[in-house]
Amino acid sequence: MVNEDRDRQMNGRLARFAGGFALVALLAGCGGGGLFGGSRTSSDGETFFSRDMSPETRRQLEESGALPSSDRSTIWDLFENADDPNVTVEVNRYLWNASLEVLDFMPVEAADPFSGIIQFGYGTPPGGGRAYRATVYVQDPALEARSLRVSVESRGGSVGRETARQIEDAILTRARQLRIRDAGL
Repeated sequence: MVNEDRDRQMNGRLARFAGGFALVALLAGCGGGGLFGGSRTSSDGETFFSRDMSPETRRQLEESGALPSSDRSTIWDLFENADDPNVTVEVNRYLWNASLEVLDFMPVEAADPFSGIIQFGYGTPPGGGRAYRATVYVQDPALEARSLRVSVESRGGSVGRETARQIEDAILTRARQLRIRDAGL
């Protein structure tokens, strides 16, 4: 009985050891780069680290197949911050909020704060008889007139540029009021 328990314990330890060894072997095959940037052995037996190489030497070794390609993607690439900061578009929050306030009589159909576009559906302004819809484009983080573009149309077609300019002026005025209110805090 004692021998059977000892055998079971040995088999359990052996199974855990084999499982751990298999896991280590699996992980070793996945990386390709190693823990410290990857080491390789050259044809004459000298060990070198890929992080210590010049770009030209690295390119030559990648072309010969001695090193994996540096543009090869791995599972670890998922955890890198690969977003290009030059691609993201910032919008002015005061212009964004002022657009929503000034055109609150229109329903919002779509809004994308990353591109700065707000699309409004048809709505009738207070005291007005015609229904309008608008598209607002906040294209810059600055609180300036050049940062804002408004396109307005009615059910009958496009509306004059002067109407769009008046809406832009109302949005800019409200945005400045919001900024002044926040600065007073």
